[in-house]
Amino acid sequence: MADDDRLARFIRDTLRSAEQQLSDAKKAYKNGKRSAEAGLPRDEEGRARIVCRRHAEYRAVSMDEQRRPVCYDAENPDCQGCVEDIRGGTIETW
Repeated sequence: MADDDRLARFIRDTLRSAEQQLSDAKKAYKNGKRSAEAGLPRDEEGRARIVCRRHAEYRAVSMDEQRRPVCYDAENPDCQGCVEDIRGGTIETW
């Protein structure tokens, strides 16, 4: 039975790893597609490379369905300006 247990564990671990790789690939594809549609440069994981107004730093961020950074806060004027700049094509990138 020890061999059967090891084989079952190996198969579970391999399947779990494959599922994680597939999930990562889907996320990178979605990030890259949204960043490209917004006309922004991307990092190796497909995240948009922008200069965050709110935190005054370089950031690699995922974009939501409305082409806004996922860190977007509708109440923050810096975030509102960032989204306006993204839509206007004037966002600072790196």
